Amino acid sequence: MADIVRAGKIRVALYPPTYSRDPRTGQLGGWTIDVIRALGERLGVAGEPVERQTPPEAVACLVAGDCDVAILGIEPVRAEQVDFAPALVELDYTLLVPAGVAARSLVDLDRPGMRIAAVRAHASTLELERQLAKAELVYAEMLEPAFEILRQGKAEAFASVREMVLRCSEKLPGSRVLEGRYGSNLIGMAVPKDLADRRAWLSAFVEDAKASGLVKQALDRLGWRGARVAP
Repeated sequence: MADIVRAGKIRVALYPPTYSRDPRTGQLGGWTIDVIRALGERLGVAGEPVERQTPPEAVACLVAGDCDVAILGIEPVRAEQVDFAPALVELDYTLLVPAGVAARSLVDLDRPGMRIAAVRAHASTLELERQLAKAELVYAEMLEPAFEILRQGKAEAFASVREMVLRCSEKLPGSRVLEGRYGSNLIGMAVPKDLADRRAWLSAFVEDAKASGLVKQALDRLGWRGARVAP
């Protein structure tokens, strides 16, 4: 970590919805911002969020050396490009269906002719791709456009993490959030390949952050449903 200390800051890539920006003040908030701040304090440097729009952009930031760490969903396809420390947070995946769709689970939706709107390359979507056999995925690059596919009647369901699905349900009268989950997202800190010492240091930080209650307190302040400290 010596190069980071010399630079006086640790640059951490992240993407929505793991953080938010206050439209009035421009200030960033969310559990990831709390963790980045604590990470910088542990090193005695500034914790600097590096905003990216999608998970692939966060991975590319890390691979290119434009950031030192990234907060990402832990996925095998991403582990081919970066190395992960232990998970910080676990988020449930679920589905939103509009009025008139009687599905109760993903199994009910996995039929020919059924379409599920999802964010391309998001961890929730990668899990769907592994599970679906007959339904079609309809992609958008960001969460709001993916939800818009459902709202325009171009899909029979919308998939994401539970908190985002619940928020979207409020914008679609008569819609219903499925009670169960089809998987969960383990979110951890990633480092470039072949930096074993950095990964080891971050792994120790993650375990301390969970054991001390820092991660739980950050999640409690945020109030996300279907979110908890990772095992």
